Amino acid sequence: MSRYIATRAIRGANALVTEAETMLSQALAEKGPDLPVSFPNTAYYLPVIFGMTGREIETLGQLPDALAHARELLHPVPADQHWTPYLGETLDGGMATLIAAEVIEAVRYVYGLQPELMPGFELAGGTSFTSPDMNGDGEAGSNGHLNGAIDDIQLRSWGIQLVDGRMPGFAAIVGCAKSNEAAVQIVRELQRRNILTFLSGNVNGRSIIDQLVEEGVELGYDTYTVPFGTDTISAIYALGFATRSALTFGGMKGGQAKEILHYNKDRVFAFVLALGEVDDLKYAAAAGAINFGFPVIADTVIPQILPTGITTYEHVVSMPWNEIEGADDLERSERLVQKCIEVRGVKVQVADVPVPVPYGSAFEGEVVRKADMRIEMGGKGSRCFEYLRMAKLEDVTDGQIEIVGPDFSEVPEQGSMDMGIVVEVAGRQMEADFEPVLERQIHYFVNGASGIQHIGQRDITWIRVSQKASDVGFDLESFGKILHARLHSDFGAIVDKVAVTIYTDPEQVDQRLDEARAAYDFRNKRLEDLTDTAVDEFYSCTLCQSFAPNHVCIVSPERLGLCGAYNWLDCKASFNINPTGPNQPIKLGRVSDVDTGYWEGTNDYAKVGSHGVVEEVAMYSIMENPMTACGCFECIVMLIPESNGVMVVSREDTSMTPAGMTFSTLAGIAGGGIQTPGVMGVGKYYLASPKFISADGGFKRIVWMSSVLKDTMAEEFKVVAEREGDLELIDRIADERSVGSVEELVAWLEEHEHPALTMDPIF
Repeated sequence: MSRYIATRAIRGANALVTEAETMLSQALAEKGPDLPVSFPNTAYYLPVIFGMTGREIETLGQLPDALAHARELLHPVPADQHWTPYLGETLDGGMATLIAAEVIEAVRYVYGLQPELMPGFELAGGTSFTSPDMNGDGEAGSNGHLNGAIDDIQLRSWGIQLVDGRMPGFAAIVGCAKSNEAAVQIVRELQRRNILTFLSGNVNGRSIIDQLVEEGVELGYDTYTVPFGTDTISAIYALGFATRSALTFGGMKGGQAKEILHYNKDRVFAFVLALGEVDDLKYAAAAGAINFGFPVIADTVIPQILPTGITTYEHVVSMPWNEIEGADDLERSERLVQKCIEVRGVKVQVADVPVPVPYGSAFEGEVVRKADMRIEMGGKGSRCFEYLRMAKLEDVTDGQIEIVGPDFSEVPEQGSMDMGIVVEVAGRQMEADFEPVLERQIHYFVNGASGIQHIGQRDITWIRVSQKASDVGFDLESFGKILHARLHSDFGAIVDKVAVTIYTDPEQVDQRLDEARAAYDFRNKRLEDLTDTAVDEFYSCTLCQSFAPNHVCIVSPERLGLCGAYNWLDCKASFNINPTGPNQPIKLGRVSDVDTGYWEGTNDYAKVGSHGVVEEVAMYSIMENPMTACGCFECIVMLIPESNGVMVVSREDTSMTPAGMTFSTLAGIAGGGIQTPGVMGVGKYYLASPKFISADGGFKRIVWMSSVLKDTMAEEFKVVAEREGDLELIDRIADERSVGSVEELVAWLEEHEHPALTMDPIF
């Protein structure tokens, strides 16, 4: 290994551990050892320290032991003569650097210095750096802070994208690009490939975060581009994210350092891109990343390190900016990103979508604020719907895009107009059952265009087009081009022809909307008839096994996947599209126990799919052999023994539950492919199914529920209450607004005469 790199990394590690010790000593003197420390809304304590050492850090007084461990990992700086540097010493220094960095960031949180404040910077539209839209109104909040630690809600929100390949990996960018134009192009190239990007560090006080903000690039969870902080230490959040991925999805436990590092090397495709001068601290942090199997690519001249088994490819790759082939900074940026992907072996699929704006899954959550919008369809001022239907092959002209009515060029800026998107698909393998499956994809396909916001589906669709997108040529025809390209790209096995008609003429919108609503109603009734007893096969879903190797997910007509993204029809369509893919039919065979949900076929699959870890799965019980989970679940259902019932916690809920644990803590019990009676991860719409824990008493067992579920699923729960014969049932269920402890919960249930109190014992 290069003596130069070893010297710089070990020297940087020694310096940072000393800095952490000084800072911690001051904090202990000023704040005391009992002061709580944590990264807000995250489980697993301080994740790198917990993952690597098993230490559960909860107070300042517990940090000295962690730093002492970091100090033990340090080695002397290589001597000028007669010393042969080894990779091991450098990697030890890298791990010590990560522990010290996490201690420093924890102390900064204590002093209110994290997340980092970015005064004086504004984005396009005149707002400060924005937080995600948590209210669902299309308008994001403004707080002036960078991100800091990623919360567990977002970690699990990204989970399904990580496991199904839409998000193939992540990049940790440290430093400052050669120019603002290069910074933007690097990020755009990563976004186009749907690679999650973390930003940190600076060169001579200037960060890539500064460059992107100056150019009006929207940063945050919604755009896959997350700014941690303008110093190198904040890169620790990226490694914390990697550690938590292993703990959350892989079922690893704190202290399983070797297993966690191997998990990341084999399953998390990440790399570090060091932009600009690399100082001692950056070398030390890079050594920490190499421990995880993440190679480091630099745009400056540094010694390269060939693979030795720690990373999949080279450990350190030098690609000096001025030596990169390309006519300008934009071309060099493209080639630099390509090299990063090549080195780490990231598997990228990019659909060729002929629209004039950047396109990729990284833009799916992008918010178009009213001040930045050119036009909106739907929402409060107009109507918007989308409808996909199957047609005969001879009746569809592939690639035909027709606009019936005026384009939005005739509408004043920031105005609104009616719009209906009608898609006709034809194919030899196409079936009517696949219509709603493909129709739901319209949301993701349209949202992939930068500057386009898509919310809702069916006849409650709401679309905004930004002024920037309009200025570069995005028009109504562009919607058709997106849908034609993506339906062929993603569903080519069942779709042979695609034609799109965009209706904006009000009379035509009226007529086509009536047709669409009739189809929606027919599908709803068709799905109501689709029960578990009406079919002879369920489907497996092994998407999450890329992250949770022993997790088994069985999807039936009355129980959708725990991620909420795949129902029985989705899996059926997936199998037809890709017969060797993650969704395979499970022939039910002989029924063992129809009430609890045991079939010969499902139990056989459970053994094979879990590699022998799970012997049986009960489809309808939380108490007896419940289904496992990976970590992508929308909700957690958990037994509350004192209440003779269960609580349901939503992924969006950060409040304390009556069980004395938040969602983040509970997720550590429910995830990782572990079968835990009394705890189960589920998709939220499974709550409304007649088969929801029906073997244990069903919906009436729910005694506490996150209010966000009550509010967003009010209509579905109204139907459930009618089905259960108790119209006041939802009002009898407590939430975080009414109770905060088991004692308060029991009192509430007695006061509101909840049926769980009089039901048979649940165990």
